[in-house]
Order: sequence, then C-alpha cells, then structure tokens
Amino acid sequence: MELPHTGLMTEATGGIPDQGSPMPAAGSIAAPGPGGPVLAELVAQQLQALLEVGNYDAVKLLLAPVQEVDTAEAIGLLPRTLQALAFRLLPKDEAIAIYEYLDGTVQQTLLDRLRSGEVLELVEQMSPDDRVRLFDELPAKVVRRLLVELSPEERRITAQLLGYEAETAGRLMTTEFIDLKEFHTAAQALAIVRGRASDTETVYSLYVTDASRHLTGILSLRDLVMADPDDRIGAVMTREVVRLTTDTDQEEVARAIQRYDFLALPVVDREQRLVGIVTVDDVIDVIQHEATRDLYAAGAVQAGDEDDYFQSSLFTVARRRVVWLIVLLIANTGTSALIVAEKDVLQQMVVLAAFIPLLIGAGGIVGAQSATVVIRGLSTQRLQGLGAGRSIGREALAGFLLGCLMLVAVVPWAWTLGGNPQVAAAAGISLVVITTLAAAGGAALPLLCERFGLDPALMSTPSITTATDVAGVFIYLSTAAWLLHRFPLA
Repeated sequence: MELPHTGLMTEATGGIPDQGSPMPAAGSIAAPGPGGPVLAELVAQQLQALLEVGNYDAVKLLLAPVQEVDTAEAIGLLPRTLQALAFRLLPKDEAIAIYEYLDGTVQQTLLDRLRSGEVLELVEQMSPDDRVRLFDELPAKVVRRLLVELSPEERRITAQLLGYEAETAGRLMTTEFIDLKEFHTAAQALAIVRGRASDTETVYSLYVTDASRHLTGILSLRDLVMADPDDRIGAVMTREVVRLTTDTDQEEVARAIQRYDFLALPVVDREQRLVGIVTVDDVIDVIQHEATRDLYAAGAVQAGDEDDYFQSSLFTVARRRVVWLIVLLIANTGTSALIVAEKDVLQQMVVLAAFIPLLIGAGGIVGAQSATVVIRGLSTQRLQGLGAGRSIGREALAGFLLGCLMLVAVVPWAWTLGGNPQVAAAAGISLVVITTLAAAGGAALPLLCERFGLDPALMSTPSITTATDVAGVFIYLSTAAWLLHRFPLA
C-alpha cells in the first residue's frame, strides 16, 4: 500500500433534523437532540401503535422529520410482521437510503416479505458496496437469482466487487465516485460534479485520471470551488495521492483513513487504474466488525460468520463457547495429575493446598494483563517501535515487580497460616516465578501468533489462564518439594 504525504484537505457535513416539522397531534413524540437510540425507540413505539390501528397517514407524518438512520433503527425494533408494512409506507426516494442503514437480518426479512418486483427495484438501486454486503449475508441461491435479474451494468459492477477477496479494499469499496481529467477547467469540473453528485457516494474528494483510467491526482471540493474558473485541473490538483490497492486488508484500510483523516481513499488495481473508493462510513463498520471479533476471541467465544451473536440459537451459542471449556478440561487433567504426583508433599504439609488458588489466579491475571496490552499494541501498531524482544522483556520485568509486591503481603500471611518458614518460602518464591513467567508468556504468545499469521486475540484470557494453571501448580509443588527436601520439617 502506497502512503505518501499529501496535502489533500478533507471536508465533512452533517445534518440536524428539522425540529419544526409537523408531528402527529395524537401521541406525538419529542426528539431528544438530533437522534440516537432513545429517539429510535420512541419512534418505534409510536410507529407500532399507529400501524396496529391502521393510521398510515399519521405514520408518514411521524417519520417525515426523523433522520434516515433513526428511521431504520426504529423499523428494526418493530415486530417482524410490521417491518415490511412500515417500509412500504416510506417515500420512494428515501426507502433505498433507509434500507442500507437496516441491520442485515432486517434486510433479509424485508426481502422475504416484499414482492419480487419490489425486491428487484430495491436491490437495483442500492449502492454497489451496500449491495455486496447484503449479498454476503444472503443464501447463495438467492444471490444467484438476484444477480440474474439485475440490469447488465449493475450486474457487472456487483460481480466485479464479489470477485475480490473478503475483507479487502476491493470488497469494501464502492464504484460510485467522480473522476475528472487534467485538461478540464475548474468551471467544467464543477458542472460535472453538479451533474453526477446525486449518483455518487461522496463529492468532497475528486479524483483525476488519464485516458487509461490511471490515477494521476486528487483534489478536494474546496480546492475546486476556490480555483479560478479558467484554471486547468492539472494545475490545481495534488499529484501525491494516498491510495489503496484492491487486495489491501480492511484493517489496513481503516488505519490509513484514521492516519490521514480522510473521508475517502481511492482504490487502484495492479495497473494503478482507479476502480473505486472506500469511504469513512464503511471504515467505521469495519472497525466495529473487527472490535466485535476481537472481543469474542478475547472471551474465548467463536464469533462465527455473523456479528449479531444475540440472534443465534442457544445451541449455536453453546457450540461457540465450548471449545475453550474442552481445552480447560484437558489442561485440568494435567493439573490433577501433577497434584496426584506430588501427593506425598501435600500429605507432609497439607496447608500447601490452601495457596494453590492464589498462585494460579495471580498468574492468570498477570498473564492476561500482559496479553491484553500486547494484543492492543499490535492492533494499533504501537508495538512495532518497541520490538518483540523488548516487549516481552518489559512485560517479564513488570511481572517480576508485581510478584515482589505481592510477596511482601503473602509471605507473612503464609507463615502465620502455615506455622513454618517452608510454607512461606514456597508461596513467596513460586509467586514471583509464576507472575514473571505468566507476564512473559502473555506477551510472547500473541506475538508468536502474529508471526505465524494467526489472530493474536486468540492468545487472550482463557488461553493464558489455562496455561498458567498447569505451570503454576507445577512450579509451586516442585518448589515446596525442593524446600522440604533441603530443609526438612523439625
């Protein structure tokens, strides 16, 4: 991915709902600010009440001043039997935009309930990237049927985007953008923008291509408006362009947009031809998707193909959680075997068993903390400057210091409870060793995963805790056995 410096300026715009627009007189609602989940819930309650009594004119008045995203969320909160009815009452020019904001499960429900003609018109008018995202969630049989029914141009664009690998810039981009030529004047370019603005994803970033569609420059709408009408685009554009390739991973796309604070980034193919753009709203969806997947991995839950975990059946929920429980069962077999092997030590000093939960718990917490820090550092690319070796060493030293701090409290307590120095020494020495090794392991395992192309989030709390359970018991009982052999009880 080429990421040179550029002077491109970004611009943003936002809308505030018209608070003066009329609302239904009976049972009207007040919007809390410009919108949000609270407003969507209030709209959904009012909407359901009006639909159930068949007051469709009031429904149209209710939704008129509401932002499209809030309308979509409100429809998603309705019972399934009312969702299609509410959607049919939307103005035709707003329905497509609202449909693109709907959750994937609600989109599929509407496709099932709308007539074939309505479905085709809906899918035909969707923006290409949103259409591809919908197709990714639909059964293959339904996708094939819809593809055949699309117009030749939309079918070509959709097939092109579906041909790129999942979770790449090519799959994420839209082909709706405005491209200009260097020989255009500023006045001609403004006319082109006005003519194509309604059919493009964004007009704030304008791209310049040559006769072969190679990307040669970029300029913002602000630059274009401020230019003299007779100036050529080639004279006012920026030639150093931040660009992505179609095979750039979607996480890299998100980092690039975050780094340069752009509203959109151009995507080129291997021949440097402009084929699409990725916009910031799509990147926000990527960030949410990746964060959800990482959180599931950190909690030892398999995310599956869809993000909405709460829409899954209980059997699926149990299946996604059971993997690490099986690993824990296997690891616990090893822990039990170690305890049985050292039964003579435990019989000689039964009080040793009282400190096993403390030691393995401390190791699990310290290891999980180190793993969390390293996984986050890898995600934000803050760890690269430090290096793998220094990162592991730093965390190991932190674990050693934590063990020493806990030792100050644990040793006197263990001596008092056990009644002899061997117990205190075994608990104290084991605590420092366990926390040091757990911190080093918690830092090393995510780095090792990344080295082999695996998701570092897999090495999270459950995996570290499971490993420290076995290692902690082994270290503790081995230390106690050595101390008792070296310094027998009086």
